[in-house]
Amino acid sequence: MTHTLAIIKPDAVAAGNAGRIIAHLEERGFRLLAARMTRLTRDQASEFYGVHRERPFYGELVEFMTSGAVMPLVLKAESAVGKLREAIGSTDPAEAADGTVRKLYAESKARNAIHASDSDENAANEIHFFFSDADLLATR
Repeated sequence: MTHTLAIIKPDAVAAGNAGRIIAHLEERGFRLLAARMTRLTRDQASEFYGVHRERPFYGELVEFMTSGAVMPLVLKAESAVGKLREAIGSTDPAEAADGTVRKLYAESKARNAIHASDSDENAANEIHFFFSDADLLATR
């Protein structure tokens, strides 16, 4: 079993879909280990998405991720990173497979309902961006 991070993004939180998304992921075999509701500052969003700094969508992404509440989640499953990326679907909901989170809840490629870590290493770093070891103590 491995851990990964998901973030329910401002569009999905504002639309009242956070609970539906969590239930959807639990139905696909994920165990919810930690969750929190927060609002990212510009500095936090800039740091978290710093890997995209040179990409044309970076400014829009930071603006979007600071536009409202987000809900970071720590999830556990076999091969959690890959399994989560499969469960959420393509970044563009028009290209996402039926039954995926983004097909069901995303508004657009930019407002795509959920973030998922893309590797085990990034998952570990991203989990610790939002959660302390004390937050995760009960999950081990």
